[in-house]
Formats: sequence, C-alpha cells, structure tokens
Amino acid sequence: MNSVRFKIYRLHFTAPLHISDQRDDASISQKTIHSDTFHAALISCLAKVGKDVPKDGDLKCIISDLFPYYQQKKDGEPTYFLPMPLQSTLPQLADPADAKKVKKVQWVDTKLYSDLLNGKKFFGGNGEDLNLIKASYLTNTELPIDAKGSRDFVKSEVMQRVKIEDRSGKKPALPYYVDRISFKDYSGLYFLASGDTALLDEALQILKMEGIGTDRYVGYGFFEIENSDDLTLEIPDYANHQVALSMFIPKSKEQLKELLDDDKVAYDFARRGGWITTPPYQTLRKNAIYAFLPGSVFYGTTDEYCLGRIVNLKPEGEIDGQTIDHPIWRNGKSIMLPIKLQ
Repeated sequence: MNSVRFKIYRLHFTAPLHISDQRDDASISQKTIHSDTFHAALISCLAKVGKDVPKDGDLKCIISDLFPYYQQKKDGEPTYFLPMPLQSTLPQLADPADAKKVKKVQWVDTKLYSDLLNGKKFFGGNGEDLNLIKASYLTNTELPIDAKGSRDFVKSEVMQRVKIEDRSGKKPALPYYVDRISFKDYSGLYFLASGDTALLDEALQILKMEGIGTDRYVGYGFFEIENSDDLTLEIPDYANHQVALSMFIPKSKEQLKELLDDDKVAYDFARRGGWITTPPYQTLRKNAIYAFLPGSVFYGTTDEYCLGRIVNLKPEGEIDGQTIDHPIWRNGKSIMLPIKLQ
C-alpha cells in the first residue's frame, strides 16, 4: 500500500463569512470555498501589493477546495473532513430510514477516508457503519449537539439588512437578507496543498488581512492561519478510478472523453464565471466555463495526483468602451486520488 502526503492549512475565522453562490442570492451562502475561487483571491492579493504574479497564473502548487474541520478547543485535535465520493449506484438498505441517513452523508473524516480509497464498502453487512453517521458527517468523532438536536458545527444564520438608495428620505429603505456562516467552538475551514508553497504562503498573509467572500466592508471573512499539520492518506497500489478534491477543468475534449469512459464514473459540475472584481471593471463579467466539483469520480489514474489546467477568462476586445488589461485566471488543476470501487 502506498501513501500520499499533503500540507494542511487551517483557517480559523474571527468573523462571520458569506460566500456567494452562482445565483448571487445574498440570502444563501455556501458553506465551503471552491479551490478556483480561493486561488483567484490569492492571485489578486499578490497583484494588489505589486508582487510578480506568474504569467500563467500558476502558484507552483496545487490546492484542494476548503473543507470543514471540527475542533473543540484551540489546543484540541482537529477532525478533518473530505467530500464523500459520488457514487453511480447507492447501497441497497432494507430500512428506508437507514437509506435516508446514508443519502445525507456529504463528508468523511480523514481517518476513514483511506479505508474508502482502498475499497472498503461502507453501509454493508450488519449495518455497524450506520453508527458513524452524525448528520451529514461520517466520523468516529463525537460532534456537538445544539438545542435543536443538530450536529452541524457549520452554522447558517440569515440576517436582515436595509438598503438605503436615497438619503433624502423621499424613497423608502429596501430590506434584504444576508446568510452568514459561523463555526462552532474552534472549528473552521482547511485546505490541502502540495508542491512549492512559497508564493501561497506569501499570498495568505495578505489575504487574511483582506478577508475572503462578500461583505468584507462590514467585517466579514477575516481569519487566522494555522498550518502546523500534515495529512498522510493510504492509497491503493492499483486502482481504475480517481476522485477529485478540487475544482477540475480537463485539458482537452480527448482527455475528458477518456475520463468519462466507464459506467462507474459519477460527477457533478458548476458554471464558473461571475463579475470582475478589479477596478475599474466591476461592471463587466468574466467569460464562463464549466468545472467538475470535488467528489467527482473519473476513470483512470495519474502518478502525479494532479490533473487539469488553468484557463484565462478575460473577455477579448472592447466591452462597454473598456478593454481589460490583465488576465483573469481560473484554476482548474485538481488534486486527484486513486480510489478502488467495488
């Protein structure tokens, strides 16, 4: 059995967090941050302080999405979670209530993830694995329970705000709602990194002061960084499939065709684009591209544990009288781990 090792960066948020979804609906926030969004924020931070940004947008390391971790105290041991790999077929369970519980599992702690990569079939046999299900998490860790009986340590709270467009008082203020995310105890989000992390480390020191997500002007999205841990995962010596831990954009149509050429492949994807955030182009949109989500399972494996490419979403030519003078990188390079499927 082989192993692969990654550096862990923990983000402990000192303020609430709001991450916009594709619909730009402020009343709904994502609970994790995609690798391409985070990469774009890091590149932007380097550019703002005049650092030399790589011409190809590559930070010389690969990163995962930002996933949840649970930690009760500052000096406690964190429990890290990775996305449950998508499955082309779900386990057959006699009890519909058990089947419903299994379907809700989205996250697997890293202590169980190596078993999963090496072909262990959870929720089979006599059903002892069902005791590991804590809401949407599969773990031996005892997660906290709130007054409503929820074990989710990533909390969502919708707050009402008021938008004032006319300060003369002639027009009424318009109420709207913002979903803000907070983390119970000393929990937060973390990501994995592999490669030369010198530029990444430099950009993180800037980003923690800039904040991440929307509503940073009211103090959202600020965090502290802890990167004292490494993660070692036991991986199979041989496998026919691989699971993505980052947003993934294939290098070519030919590569995509090979990756999907199997009936056990299972995936989901999202449209990536949005507004340009650098002045004076904030009224312009980037080009758009589709990327596969973490947890997607593909055919084949790679010895480098990395697939994908970085693309430039800069619109070409003049738009609304403006010509954008810098590239807009979208990172579709993904950590890929071999996985045995039963």
